[in-house]
Amino acid sequence: MAMDGNNGAAPFLPDRLDLDSLREAAACCRGCDLYRNATQTVFGEGPARARFMLVGEQPGDQEDRKGEPFVGPAGRILDRALEEAGIDRDDIYVTNAVKHFSFVLRGKRRIHQKPTAAEVEACRPWLSAELALVEPEVVVVLGATAARSLLGAAFRVTRQRGEPVPLGDALAIATIHPSAVLRAPDRDAAYAGLLADLRVAAGTVKGAA
Repeated sequence: MAMDGNNGAAPFLPDRLDLDSLREAAACCRGCDLYRNATQTVFGEGPARARFMLVGEQPGDQEDRKGEPFVGPAGRILDRALEEAGIDRDDIYVTNAVKHFSFVLRGKRRIHQKPTAAEVEACRPWLSAELALVEPEVVVVLGATAARSLLGAAFRVTRQRGEPVPLGDALAIATIHPSAVLRAPDRDAAYAGLLADLRVAAGTVKGAA
């Protein structure tokens, strides 16, 4: 994919690195071509010093329209699982590996399209800056795209989910994206797996306290 800049998002990062400055700068990001069709940048949300950071793939249709992460059907699944796992939403910073909605049109519907490796790489400077500022204890990696961005192309969520692995000064725990629960033939089993992984994340922080 042709990029507007050779360095992806890097040239668009502000000189002053705090979450408000990042969010304002990200609204003008042209580091890849996804901004051309998306409604807006959807940046991360949450406290500046959250113990947990949750990283998904990209905003969906509703997130793109509202400008907030995880406010669609997948977000409702995630909210339920977090509550059952005992993770307080006030202690979470939630974001995505890619900040613009990637989609294809089918009639009037906008259908999710997985971001390319180049788009994930282009957007990585925003995610790296968020991690550096929030300094979470645990990073919950939701799905393969987030895993690729944070843990590398060789990491496989299907094989390594629920296992704490080092990520800088934090621990990362990978699981499925909550949207996978909605697509699963057996939703109850898929949800149970997501919940089990989130309980591991909750226990990891409690054990470190």
